[in-house]
Amino acid sequence: MRPGTVFTIYRKELREALRDRRTIFMMIGLPILLYPLLMIGLSRLQEGQEAAQAARASRVAVWGTLPLDAQERMLKSGKIELLPWAGATDMVRAGLEMDQLKPPPSPPIDLDGDDKPPVPKKMPDAVWAKAAQQAILDRKADAILIAWPNFGVRLQRGDMAVASILFDSVRPDSRKARDRISDHLRQYRLDLLAVRETQNKLPAGFATGIEIQNTNVASEQRKSGMLVGMLLPYMLILFSAMSGFYAAIDMTAGEKERGTMQTLLCAPVESLEIIGGKFLAVWSIAMIATVVNLLSLSLTFTRLKLIPGMQTSVPASSYLIAFVMLVPISLMINAVFLAVGAFAKDFKDGQNFLTPILMSLLVPLVATMTPGIELNGYLAFVPVVNIALLIKGVFLGEWAADTLFLVMLSSLCYASIALVFAAHIFERNSLLLGGKEHFSGVFDFSRHPGARPTPAVSMLVFAVALVMAFYGSLSLTKYGLPTVLIVMQFGFFLLPCLALVRLKGYDFVETFSLRMPSLRAIAACVLIGLSAWTVAGGLLVRLLPPPESLQKAMERLLLLDDKPAPLWQALVLVGLIPALCEEALFRGLILSGFRRLGMWPAILATGLLFGLAHASIYRLLPTFALGVAFGYAVWKTRSLAAGIICHALNNGLMAVLARSKNIIEELGLGGSKYVPWTIIGAGCVVMVLGLWLLSQERAPQATETA
Repeated sequence: MRPGTVFTIYRKELREALRDRRTIFMMIGLPILLYPLLMIGLSRLQEGQEAAQAARASRVAVWGTLPLDAQERMLKSGKIELLPWAGATDMVRAGLEMDQLKPPPSPPIDLDGDDKPPVPKKMPDAVWAKAAQQAILDRKADAILIAWPNFGVRLQRGDMAVASILFDSVRPDSRKARDRISDHLRQYRLDLLAVRETQNKLPAGFATGIEIQNTNVASEQRKSGMLVGMLLPYMLILFSAMSGFYAAIDMTAGEKERGTMQTLLCAPVESLEIIGGKFLAVWSIAMIATVVNLLSLSLTFTRLKLIPGMQTSVPASSYLIAFVMLVPISLMINAVFLAVGAFAKDFKDGQNFLTPILMSLLVPLVATMTPGIELNGYLAFVPVVNIALLIKGVFLGEWAADTLFLVMLSSLCYASIALVFAAHIFERNSLLLGGKEHFSGVFDFSRHPGARPTPAVSMLVFAVALVMAFYGSLSLTKYGLPTVLIVMQFGFFLLPCLALVRLKGYDFVETFSLRMPSLRAIAACVLIGLSAWTVAGGLLVRLLPPPESLQKAMERLLLLDDKPAPLWQALVLVGLIPALCEEALFRGLILSGFRRLGMWPAILATGLLFGLAHASIYRLLPTFALGVAFGYAVWKTRSLAAGIICHALNNGLMAVLARSKNIIEELGLGGSKYVPWTIIGAGCVVMVLGLWLLSQERAPQATETA
């Protein structure tokens, strides 16, 4: 080997590599920008979390009788909120009040107050410990302070009293509450001892005063789940994205470079068929890699002792739920990879385009590893972050069916947007054939006079409207429920819908089915609107009963507040406005986009989206049934007015029933959780009659325009 030749080739290759500005940016610019941004952002996030935690008052449940002077000390600090008997079961309260429960034996404690009390490795197997564990898990308190029987009497006699602090080491707020209570009790003990020693002329440190016990009620599953839940989302999402990364580049830029993309475009296939096949291939590769990584990580975590003396105890169902939640985020990421990869002219160009997208996943994923970051209303619709936090919550045992539904719904919305974008990119043959085109050039806002929406437009409109409505409702909460309803219905449903139809030049009459229904159709819609609640709210609710919290939220919505608003106001805000705006969106624009699929596919798809839009797994089946009924009415009459009549009567009747306790009692609903079967049966008969009348309608067929 000749060193001179090697050096010459080395200089030539290095010069060519450095000649590419994108390579320079990936090699030098991206690390310089990314890592400081990542570290500074995380440090600021951590500081913000610590500041917020320090500012929050700890909610401490007091079980037992704590001396008034001790309570005053804690309340005076402003950092502790005492909640007498919060979360205590009747058995525990009776046992403490009747001196039937005794504190557990405790290891030797410090006498000078310099050190914190030790924490036993295992939680006592006692009824009070299990009750405290459930109370903290249900967020009824951050920590539990048990003043054991005769606490104050023992102190007055000069004896030793026992206080137990129960906390959950997995929750930062619970640990903070433990520290605050412990500090106050230790200072209270020091002051008490000083008084005793002075009164009895004892040497300093002779007396004990108060024995403080710390008990960690976090289960072994939560302890191990805390560490697994912090690491697993980061590793799984990143590994899944990396698997689809190279496959997406190879199937877009790689095929352009090899010349096979041009051959594929010459074949008798449509652009959507090409993107469909390529996307399924990339997504399948990513999901296979995800399954392998998940199996490997689960076996590793199962056998690995993450903490000395503690074996991981995560159930297999947690890993299964984690895999299910990775499906929508994998759809979104790989759709974005395919769409952006189509802009690259060769494999190297594809890497330069997609690497920043891959690296951008690090910021939200690492942020979710920060202690104290939990899934809430605002984060439920943040892509990537919501899935990572929900997976962490699953391993901690802190998740609910409604939360899972909301996160999956938001992720599917983003995946739909990404898929529509990718399909739009692959419809541009000039781009796929290697032509240069800027990102802004792919967004076509040109008018198509007389055209109809497509299924892709329907999905895109639904996804965007749902995300806008979610964040809009959260930001408007402080203005009151009536304002939220008006702004959501008009600002996020009706006006954007009308603007899109105007912008794209769609046929206004055909898109919104602006026809007058027949008298028979109106009568049928009245029957359906008056009886639909018995089927949706009576029959289907029995299959998946909603929790009490959701029932109260629905009652508050129908009343427009905790105190009932005037009936006319409820009929307008709950009945008329949602009927007009939601029907224009779902049975107008969205159903029009699905019409080319055929009658029942279009009606069922629109009904499903209508059910999903209500953002609750407990309301999915009833609202889906309502959406199908309203969609059938609009389809058979070719009139949006049919859906508006059904919708307005259904909502208005529910608002009336929510205010009429006498009517509810007469119907037999006062002491029952469910609608009686007699009323359900009568409602079903009326609804079937309305549907039969609609089936007799023969509306004129509209002219289909592509």
